[in-house]
Amino acid sequence: MTALTGLQCHVCRAPFPAEALFVCDKCFGPLEAVYDYEVAKRTMTRAAIEARPRNLWRYRELLPITGEPRTGFTSGFTPLVRADRLAARLGVSELYVKDDGVNHPTLSYKDRVVSVAATRAVELGFTVFGCASTGNLGNSVAAHAARLGLTCYVFIPDNLEPGKVVGSGVYQPKLMANRGNYDDVNRLCTQIADKYRWGFANINLRTYYAEGAKTFGFEIVEQLGWRLPQHVVSPVAGGTLLPRIARAFREARTVGLVDGPMPKIYAAQAAGCAPVVKALHAGVEHPDPVRPDTIAKSIAIGNPADGFQVIEVLKETGGWAEMVTDDEIRAGIHLLAETEGIFTEPAGGTTMAVTKKLIEQGRIPRDESIVVCITGNGYKTSEVVADGVARPVALGRAFKDFETWYAGASSEVTA
Repeated sequence: MTALTGLQCHVCRAPFPAEALFVCDKCFGPLEAVYDYEVAKRTMTRAAIEARPRNLWRYRELLPITGEPRTGFTSGFTPLVRADRLAARLGVSELYVKDDGVNHPTLSYKDRVVSVAATRAVELGFTVFGCASTGNLGNSVAAHAARLGLTCYVFIPDNLEPGKVVGSGVYQPKLMANRGNYDDVNRLCTQIADKYRWGFANINLRTYYAEGAKTFGFEIVEQLGWRLPQHVVSPVAGGTLLPRIARAFREARTVGLVDGPMPKIYAAQAAGCAPVVKALHAGVEHPDPVRPDTIAKSIAIGNPADGFQVIEVLKETGGWAEMVTDDEIRAGIHLLAETEGIFTEPAGGTTMAVTKKLIEQGRIPRDESIVVCITGNGYKTSEVVADGVARPVALGRAFKDFETWYAGASSEVTA
């Protein structure tokens, strides 16, 4: 069912075989999967897709594996929520939240990319599977490696949120906490992958890993009734997700699943780690590295591998990028929770706060369709909002204890 034909350099278009390669040896550009779209068209129809199991593999033809999927059978096809209460609060007419905070099994969008990377790792003969992670990726790599019986190494900065450390450690990988930030960890893992020939999801398997992110975009189109939204706001960390959402939209049009103009796509970053935003605002094509300092640790990547591709998409689609402070991020988490009952981590709070800012700036019109991309669950990082949540009322066991409290609370409301 796959239409995969090989890899090519995103920059110079040099061809490569579909192996564990991720960078061009001619111009050092990133590699990407290539497909025969005529082959995909033969079986990738709306009716065929709708009849398939509700997981990410329903878009199998345009995913870079050559055999049968090995994991991810319950990953993907997360809710696209029509967020009317949130829309009313923001003063817009049509707003959706694509909620990967409930993705299975580890409650983030990383279960998409890891399902593809892990399957391809097995196909390519790797027996050790690992990653450099800011938390969510490590959780997912450890879970999928456990399912597949692969030896697993998860490398993380030593200051991650406790919930995310536990979320990896429970699967019993080799969990390596390194001094320094994500970029330091990533450099170390690149050296390890090269020397030991291990399969790292976001290094030598990054070409395949990144393609899994397209399923986020395919699902948006399908769940909107096979139509494109007009505006999409996505968080940016290493830059994997946003360009692949755009690629999914382009490919959906190419194979005839949808028509219409491309949406405008917007990037959201924390002010404490905003290399893409700063580059776009300065009018340059490649972000300069920054040292992260933000509560949004899952998107705190100071040297995004695909940052220049994010900027390409923002310019091509007429979108924009904005950053928000940690206080605005917390407010974004509360706003989404209070209006739609969705508890997101700081990455989602960032996206929510940036969406609000873009609407207030007039960059996103209030009468056009908007999709907000939520990529992780707030229960992993609950400490960041602990000071601003409702506190339990201490009561005795008797009904009269409640009545006494309720009478006092009611009088305060009516006073």
